Amino acid sequence: MLTRHECHFAQLGLTYMWHCSCQETLIMTLRTTLVFGFGLLSTLAMGCVAGDEMSAEDDLTSVTARSRSLAFDGYVYVSASASDSEILNAVRAQTQTAFGALRTAEIGVNNRELKAVDVKTFTKTKVTVVDTANPSAPSSAMLKVRYRYTDNAVVPVSMAKRSAIGLAVMSPDYRNQTSRILKECTSNDSHAQDFASSIWYVFDPSLSTCRSAMAAEQKLIDAANAKLLDPTSEISKEESQRLYLTTTVKLGADKTNKGLSYPEYDRLFSGGVKKDTLVIGLVNGFLDHGAKDATDSGYSEWMDTLRQLSNVRKFELASIEPAEDLSTFSVNGKTVTSASFQDLIAWEVDGKLPAGLTYADRAALKQAVGAKLVQHWVTLAAPVKVTLGSGAAKPFTIQVASYFGSDSSQAPHKRAIKNSDVFVYNGHSYIGYGPLDPSNFSAADFPASYQLLFIDGCVSYNYYEKDYIPLKAGGTQNLDLITNGLEAPAWDSGNAVGKLLAKMIDGSWSSYSTLLTAASQTDSLRVVDGELDNAFNPKKTPITLK
Repeated sequence: MLTRHECHFAQLGLTYMWHCSCQETLIMTLRTTLVFGFGLLSTLAMGCVAGDEMSAEDDLTSVTARSRSLAFDGYVYVSASASDSEILNAVRAQTQTAFGALRTAEIGVNNRELKAVDVKTFTKTKVTVVDTANPSAPSSAMLKVRYRYTDNAVVPVSMAKRSAIGLAVMSPDYRNQTSRILKECTSNDSHAQDFASSIWYVFDPSLSTCRSAMAAEQKLIDAANAKLLDPTSEISKEESQRLYLTTTVKLGADKTNKGLSYPEYDRLFSGGVKKDTLVIGLVNGFLDHGAKDATDSGYSEWMDTLRQLSNVRKFELASIEPAEDLSTFSVNGKTVTSASFQDLIAWEVDGKLPAGLTYADRAALKQAVGAKLVQHWVTLAAPVKVTLGSGAAKPFTIQVASYFGSDSSQAPHKRAIKNSDVFVYNGHSYIGYGPLDPSNFSAADFPASYQLLFIDGCVSYNYYEKDYIPLKAGGTQNLDLITNGLEAPAWDSGNAVGKLLAKMIDGSWSSYSTLLTAASQTDSLRVVDGELDNAFNPKKTPITLK
């Protein structure tokens, strides 16, 4: 499965992409085991982690993932005079490298780049560093700091009952050895090299070259340690300078929600941000790294979403901003007319051509239509009648406020989130540092009403899920989130998003499990959070749409 990967630096023009910001043709294989050799693990692993120390946050809803707690032990060496903040920074630098190790093992974690380190787990020990190869050399003092990291994680269904997995982290100063890491513990292809400045993201200790490098490093450390006179208080210079540290990641009990949960359909179809209207805010980003126009592959994905929505409701153009005349287009000297916005969708998605055009005119037609749609707010509306419970039927509108062509600007995202009941973003994640970074938002950027956010970008569970909840008044009482634990495919993402949204408005009142199944072709450990406190049940609160 081809998918979009990510980086937050210059975007590169390759062939296919992940839902992040650099394209690639890497095909990820599901790795449910990492083998390091029992000798290496027994030498460095710091023991099992008690299950009662795992986090116990609310369960998640998923089709492909299982919600587990996660913990591992590690240690760092710092200056004997290191301050508390210096120690914390060193530990965070090391836990960040677990991101790549976990990602390549198909495990998603919740805390942004594993920064949520609990200082109460720190154990500090003074050690003397000895150069065993040069006994006359002066020794030096350092501080060894052990810690335990805990988090919430999502794993593939195949790992639902697995209790532990062998992984590795790197020393806090790993950035000084980027060239070595690229060769030993990454694929060292163009994709990995693009991530040289974020080497933690592509660190893969499951590679045979990495296992060999770690074993060789450990052999040197063991030989040096054997010469120590007091191993209880001394460490070898080789140990203090080690790059790799293996550890055992303990997985807690399966916490996945096994019952049915639903969006709060009764609240959505009562009118939230707009009276008697359900507003779906749809923002699609550029996916390629060439021209910012309709030739970008994201344009077709956007149109695919609108096609899926139009399959279940009769949407017509309500407005376009900036204003454009969508009734006529000039194509290679020919005037082409459209009767409705549905014609534009048919031309793009269904391959239909207007009368008088040849196949050779297709590219020009795409450009002519795209010139009036790209980076415009296109609002479609479908009138319905809704009956909530025993109430009377009332006129209601389902509105799709869509925008194709988002890039680094925050403006489209802020506008859509503030003015939508259901917000969907389909595009790059920029390793979380793009326009959707929660640090760019405040509580004022969210409406007071109930919302559902679906962020269909790479690893959005780690980047966006946890930090959005505190920004929303009422927390999960007023906010549900759908995010991806791993990289999500860009190809066919428009269809997947459209199918999920179509199930929301087709009157079937589908559960979250059914909604996720509708978008299964791009499901990369996709999870729902904030849903467990939802009160809606279609049997208790029947809703009718006509």
